[in-house]
Parts: sequence; C-alpha cells; structure tokens
Amino acid sequence: MTQQNTAGRSARRGSGGITLIDVSKLAGVSAITVSRALNTPDLVSPDTREKVRLAVERTGYVPNLLAGGLASNRSRLVAALVPTIAGPVFLETIQALTEALADKGYQLMLGQSGYNNSREDALIDAIVGRRPDGIVLTGIMRSAEGRRRLLASGIPVVETWDLTPTPVDMLVGFSHEKAGVATAQFLHRKGYRRPAIVTGDDHRANLRRGGFEQAWRALGGGAVPVHTVPAPTTLGSGRTALAELLAADPATDVVACSSDALAHGVITEAQARGLRVPQDVGVIGFGDLAFARHAHPAITTVRIDGTAIGRQAARFIVDRAEGRPVEHKVLDLGFSLIARESA
Repeated sequence: MTQQNTAGRSARRGSGGITLIDVSKLAGVSAITVSRALNTPDLVSPDTREKVRLAVERTGYVPNLLAGGLASNRSRLVAALVPTIAGPVFLETIQALTEALADKGYQLMLGQSGYNNSREDALIDAIVGRRPDGIVLTGIMRSAEGRRRLLASGIPVVETWDLTPTPVDMLVGFSHEKAGVATAQFLHRKGYRRPAIVTGDDHRANLRRGGFEQAWRALGGGAVPVHTVPAPTTLGSGRTALAELLAADPATDVVACSSDALAHGVITEAQARGLRVPQDVGVIGFGDLAFARHAHPAITTVRIDGTAIGRQAARFIVDRAEGRPVEHKVLDLGFSLIARESA
C-alpha cells in the first residue's frame, strides 16, 4: 500500500494529473475497487458505484485508457488518415465511420496525410507505435515502406475510396477509372463533342482523368484539353480554369470537373461571362456534395456513397478487432451518375 501511495504521489508530481489513488481515497474504497467500478461495473455494488461516480465527478478524473489497453491488448481507438479536413468530400465517410465505431465502443482519431502523401509514412509510424485497434486509409497505400510497416504491425487495415487487386488487408471503395469512363460516355450520349477537363493534381483525380480520356478516344473523340489545379480544389480555381480553357478554345462545349467545388466555380465563371449553362457550355462535377443539388443550375455529378464506405470500414475493423472472420475483404460499392440541369 505504501508503494502504491508513493507511486500515486509521484505521478501527480510528474504530471499534475488526478490519479486512480486520489479517486479511491475520496471514495473511501481501494484502487482496485475503483478500477472495477469503472471497467466492470457489474462486479461492484450499486452503492460503491455511486461513491466512485461522485469521486470521479468531483475530481475530474479521466481513466488511463492506454494502461487498460495494455492489459487487455485492446485500445478501443481507430486511426483514420485523410488527405485533408479542409475539403468536404470525405466528411460523409468520416462522419459515418465515427458514428459506427462509437456505437461499438470505439473512438476515432484523425490524421492529415496531404494530397501528395508527403506525411503518410511519418503518420503511419506514429500511429502504429500507439497500437490502435484498426487503421483506415483514404485511398491505397502506395508507399512501399508504409505498406511494409502496416503488414508487419498486424493491425487491421482498411483502405477506402479506391480499388486495387492487392490491398494491404481489407478494402471498400470504387474504381476511379470506371467513374471517368462513365462520365465520358454520359457526355457523349448527351451530344457533347468538344470536352475539356478541369482536375485536381491528386492521384485519384488523375485516375478519373485517365479513364475519361481513354473512353473518349474509344468513342472516336480527339485529344481532350486538361487544366490541372492544386488539390484540394476550390470554386476559385474552377473559375480561373474555365477562363483559361475558353481563351485556348472558345468552342469548348462541356467541362468535366474532378470535384463539385470546381464545377461550381466553372458555372460561376460561365455565368459571369454571359454564358448559359448548359445551353452554351455543360458542366459535370464529382462527389455530389450537399450544395450540388441546390446550385443554379443544379450540378450533374458522380455520387459516391461515403456513408456506406464509412460504415463498412467500421464493420471491417470491429469484426477483426473482436476476432470475427471477414469473409469478403474487398468490396466495390460502385458509384452513381446523377443527371441534373448543368449537363
């Protein structure tokens, strides 16, 4: 007991934080009883639970989840890497992932890797060292070193928002190339013949651009002008892109954009120039963000079910963390082309 008290005083001198020992003294019970009341309350009488609850409330004590995780080999934390939290395209997935994990008693931590993945390896090192119960990646792990470390860690990993025949572990997403192909085919059916592309410079947007160009050639079309802007893309970069595209080719009759934000910018610039959308120039976006259907005109776009991606990623992680087998490790959720007024 003397050693425990000394440890408690030492912890407080080092960190200034309230310890389990402090709570036990205030509640008038042992530290073990406090631990049981917090972690396995069914093993403690209601009267004791109430004493501990009041002591925790008065002290503001927060249990050391890392210590409990070391004992149980479970952290109840899941880490997710996204390119950025500044853009809205991944918010639906993150919201669904957060809620689905919380329903099962897990908490989500977010890290920003950047669109060029410059911080991805460093983030992977930091995350793996903290031993979360799962890791969710936005996109495919392209770094050989990052892939090696994830495989060596044994931590369940879910890659999302893309497809590959060789995932690190589990995957839920869709084909960006096929989304680009579907966009080209849709615009060709609508009668457009002089398309241009405005795209972010990130990997997934480039996959869609490649799919579009390949499909357009197969349909008998020529080279498609491409204007590349930095990711994350914005309304402003869409306006600038259309101005430059029209300066190079005033006969452009439709613009395929790698995001709804770009599409909104293209529409804004077109209207500022007195052009009618879609009569003079059509516009199609990507993402089906909340504002797309309310824009004027409403934006034709490619819909990705971010909620379904987030929920499935959570199911994958929880099943693996709790020892249940995952039969189908790769799920292609596909996409939908939403035809509205802008094209």
